[in-house]
Amino acid sequence: QVQLVESGGGLVQVGGSLTLSCGVSGSSSSVYGMAWYRQAPGNPRELVATILNRATTDYRDSVKGRFTISRDDASNTVYLQMNSLKPDDTAVYYCNAYPITFTNWGQGTQVTVSS
Repeated sequence: QVQLVESGGGLVQVGGSLTLSCGVSGSSSSVYGMAWYRQAPGNPRELVATILNRATTDYRDSVKGRFTISRDDASNTVYLQMNSLKPDDTAVYYCNAYPITFTNWGQGTQVTVSS
């Protein structure tokens, strides 16, 4: 059974940076496309960034130029580097496979951007 463990969130001021990590166990992440998702209170979960292999990445418009997704298949880890953070980036961030997600989601990691 695949397990996803997100970490690296926290409280940061507007304009700050954070790097999120996602450890994948129970399967090799290298065979999957992976993605970061986020969910703000009262909102549905939304797709933030995807990575199909080391070179093929995509981002939602609101984070383009600020966020960078990457992966280390040797350690089954997916990263999300977030720069120039804005209050609208406040959410719980999750990683999962893409485009078809694993059934079980991790607990997520809270990112709070204060103004």
